Amino acid sequence: MPLLNHLVENSRKTTRTHAEETRAMSKYNSSAGTRQLGTRSSDVDALAQRGYNVGHKIGEGSYATVITAGYADDHGHGVHLACKIIDKAKAPTDFVNKFFPRELEILTKIDHSNIIQIHSILQRGPKIFIFMRYAENGDLLSHIKRSGPIDEKQAKIWFFQMSKALKYLHNLDIAHRDLKCENILLSKRLNIKLADFGFARYCRDDNGREINSETYCGSAAYAAPEVVCGRPYDPKLADAWSLGVILFIMMNAKMPFDDSNLTKLLEDQRNRKFAFRRKLQETISAQAKATVSVLLEPEAHARWNLREILNCAWLRTVEESQTTNP
Repeated sequence: MPLLNHLVENSRKTTRTHAEETRAMSKYNSSAGTRQLGTRSSDVDALAQRGYNVGHKIGEGSYATVITAGYADDHGHGVHLACKIIDKAKAPTDFVNKFFPRELEILTKIDHSNIIQIHSILQRGPKIFIFMRYAENGDLLSHIKRSGPIDEKQAKIWFFQMSKALKYLHNLDIAHRDLKCENILLSKRLNIKLADFGFARYCRDDNGREINSETYCGSAAYAAPEVVCGRPYDPKLADAWSLGVILFIMMNAKMPFDDSNLTKLLEDQRNRKFAFRRKLQETISAQAKATVSVLLEPEAHARWNLREILNCAWLRTVEESQTTNP
């Protein structure tokens, strides 16, 4: 099972030992586990030879599957992972030739405490196996569905972590372009891990010139007005809008806009027709509401960028020590 030519296995250092978890997951090497995952036994055997044990399925799309996995090195040190399996034979041509190579390049370049850590990337035939650190507490959307609105103190910490991760990307001239609650993961210690770089791209060309995006990316509910209306857009400022949508959702447990009709969605966005839940109005500070407002600014040129967001009055009370644990 050769590595992709330009990738290095275990390019990110692993931290804690999870040998017990890894051994427990070895039971999934059985034929029953293989049938459940739809993974060929030859793939499972090849992964096992490299120290990987496949687990259970946690997500599936038309040409990608996400499973749990375990990895143990020659010394028995293990780590709990998630593995995204992409079958290029089933994927659209534009994904294989454009988006996926870009995603791989970006994944191997980034390293931030609030971005999901890539463990290794392997290729076997048309299948790519992207192993990443497992986020024990799932995604932000599931958390909100389960627990309801997030209190402002916690929302502020998570928003700060998201903003730091996004500013890190923007400083590298990388835009995410698919920010949404489903792509915000929560670690064992309930810290933010930004994930899914399938639509990420560089914001400068080979000559260093800033370039706008033209591709409609992500989900309409999180998309900025300039993306929804289909005109070229600054992807960094579109990311900032999506961040504002996520902040609104965290504190309200509802979407700011109805995306069932795109014409109506665009009209509501341009007219700022979003409102905090009435029963939560008094529990959310004026500074938090103001932060949402400057991010859900329909005119992109007037919207805050990540430097301005991290310098805003609302985030000044966040202690760095609250946001540094993995």
